[in-house]
Amino acid sequence: HDDGAAAVEFGLLGGFVIMLLLAAMDFGFALFQHNQASKAVQLGARLAAVTDPVSSDLATFDGTSAGAEPGAPMPYFERRCRGATETCTNGTFDRGALQSIVYGRGNTACPAAAGNYPAMCRVFARIRPENLEVDYVHSGIGIAGVPGIRPTPTITVRIVDLNYRFMVLGSLLGLGDIPMAG
Repeated sequence: HDDGAAAVEFGLLGGFVIMLLLAAMDFGFALFQHNQASKAVQLGARLAAVTDPVSSDLATFDGTSAGAEPGAPMPYFERRCRGATETCTNGTFDRGALQSIVYGRGNTACPAAAGNYPAMCRVFARIRPENLEVDYVHSGIGIAGVPGIRPTPTITVRIVDLNYRFMVLGSLLGLGDIPMAG
């Protein structure tokens, strides 16, 4: 008799097929998180370019304080601002400027609706100021000592200390979170 053969075959292979489908969904969700984070970083870099610098000393930096003569090329500078430690190397940290990048101008939490400049948190809800590093590096543009003209740095925004979360594979197979690349 072959009664019940289909049920036995399904019992043998069904679990594997279901696990494969759940794994595909989990990896698809990880890719979705990657795309959200990537778009959020793009928006963050744009906001960093049009808002006050997180390294607030750059707002008044004219190059002469670094030893450059007025009219000379802007001297090299580099600032790395870390949200987790609220510090900037070689500079002063401005928490409000970092919050403007993450939450949008004038906000201290993620707004319910997008404004003129969409906030990072509207694209990737898990992002917080402590998950960001913002780098300001001399771009070679600018003349020292010109009143009212700030340096034009190259700005890099990166996500740190945030992981991809696996919903199904994490609970069923014990697969741990994977760090997001900066």
